[in-house]
Amino acid sequence: MSDTPDARTDEEQGATDHEAYADLGATTEAAMEIAETSMDRVHGIVPQETLADRLRAKAVHATGDPEFQHLVRFAGADECEPVRAGARAVLDERPIVTDITMVKSGITGRGHDCAVRKAIGNGAELAAETGMTRTAAAVLELDRAGAYDDAIAVVGNAPTAALALSDCIADGTRPAVVVATPVGFVKAADARERVREVCADHGVPAVTNVGRRGGSGLAAGLTNELVHVASDAREGEVSLEVSGESGGDGTEPRDGEAEP
Repeated sequence: MSDTPDARTDEEQGATDHEAYADLGATTEAAMEIAETSMDRVHGIVPQETLADRLRAKAVHATGDPEFQHLVRFAGADECEPVRAGARAVLDERPIVTDITMVKSGITGRGHDCAVRKAIGNGAELAAETGMTRTAAAVLELDRAGAYDDAIAVVGNAPTAALALSDCIADGTRPAVVVATPVGFVKAADARERVREVCADHGVPAVTNVGRRGGSGLAAGLTNELVHVASDAREGEVSLEVSGESGGDGTEPRDGEAEP
């Protein structure tokens, strides 16, 4: 069974015009107060000097771990390029394609008009014929239909989906940006490293992390922050132009950081 993009409700569509707040998932006064207080505390931990720092802060917020800011990696001309590329893709209403349902469910319906779809559920015949994982087959099936070109490609759970997406990029697929944080003890770290290498080689901006940790909540949180940056850019609160403050390419740890 194939998956099609969801139509958002009138409430979700109307929320695009909602007053700006810290967490795009919060709508009530109490929820917004909690979200804003939480992010204020995170910003006391993570310096907010560049657009890349916004994703580092969101990683800390999503995991509840201040040390996670040191595990985020960026592939691009500079470490802010994936944030700029992702925000521009949101503003251009490019589709968001996730690996599994859990990641898709975590993507905010507010602040954007992007279609959101999941890969899982596609490629069942390919998986049965080849014995590959369902998520890898699903990615390959969607790629054959051109679903990933110019899209925001998000992998939060399945390492084999990240590996399949990497193969697609090596073969010519060009997402607008990749967010890849698959989690686990088998293939997860290797899959994220493969994403970083392939994306760097082929000029595809990407956000990943190092180590065993990651997961659907982290992938959704990072993607939602791209939406948040896009919302701020739409309101003129941030610029998506290249500045001289971005630093290096982000594929290596910051000074003083070590690989886990």
